[in-house]
Amino acid sequence: MGSALNSSSTPNDQNQNSAFNNTEANTINVDPSEVEKFNNLASEWWSNTGAFATLHEINPLRLNWIEENVKRGYQNAANNHDTNNNHDIANKTAEQGLAGKKVLDVGCGGGILSESMARRGADVTGIDLGTENLKAAALHAEQSQLDNTLRYQHIPVEELAKTQAGQFDVVTCMEMLEHVPDPSSIVQACYDLLAPGGVCVLSTINRNPKSYLFAIVGAEYVLRLLDRGTHDYAKFITPAELDKMALNTGFVRQDIIGLHYNPLTKRYWLAQNVDVNYMIAVQKPLA
Repeated sequence: MGSALNSSSTPNDQNQNSAFNNTEANTINVDPSEVEKFNNLASEWWSNTGAFATLHEINPLRLNWIEENVKRGYQNAANNHDTNNNHDIANKTAEQGLAGKKVLDVGCGGGILSESMARRGADVTGIDLGTENLKAAALHAEQSQLDNTLRYQHIPVEELAKTQAGQFDVVTCMEMLEHVPDPSSIVQACYDLLAPGGVCVLSTINRNPKSYLFAIVGAEYVLRLLDRGTHDYAKFITPAELDKMALNTGFVRQDIIGLHYNPLTKRYWLAQNVDVNYMIAVQKPLA
């Protein structure tokens, strides 16, 4: 069984050859302290009771919402096709959801979302700048026998966009934008990487007193759902700010939803309120 990483390199090799290294970290869109933070937790990615337990719990919700918006986006594309033949092809593509789609998962971490999309029939590439994260992701993919449809690369998304522009049907970037110096650069790269008609799903945390109370005080200090220091309030992004970033790149709005948690029932659900955690789906217009 082959490695889930690119066959020509290992995470350590990629660390030597990637645009991300100690001498050049300040020239790309990365905060090395954020990468180190998650690298240090890499052994816990696939523990249902570890530091990433919350991601495991919310993953079915976000996976289903992503697939719903992929179907919706490709249905919109079908409605804009001129010929009946192309319309039929696009309709079939929409009905298949993630299946058969070429997907890029930006900031994939240990591969929780990447694997779930691959299990639904997508051909998935996950990228991250944490080499330890990628080792954990690749090992689990191989153990799960998903390495034929799932691979990982150690590369900044902006660098990938220079060589793979227009090559993906779906791009996801979840729980990452609040950890980088320039989130708008990430959004632009996601746009560039998508083929016309492709769907992008982004998630982050709103910036307001309620989000500070829930996402930092509550989640990190009271409930201890996350390790202390996981988030920096100053880096939170309002829906209006993220919407502006997306529209400035050329994306078309599709949908937005909030993710909610009840600490008493320990239940997660999606609702229209986007005061704290939220996801947004956008589409790249047809050429």
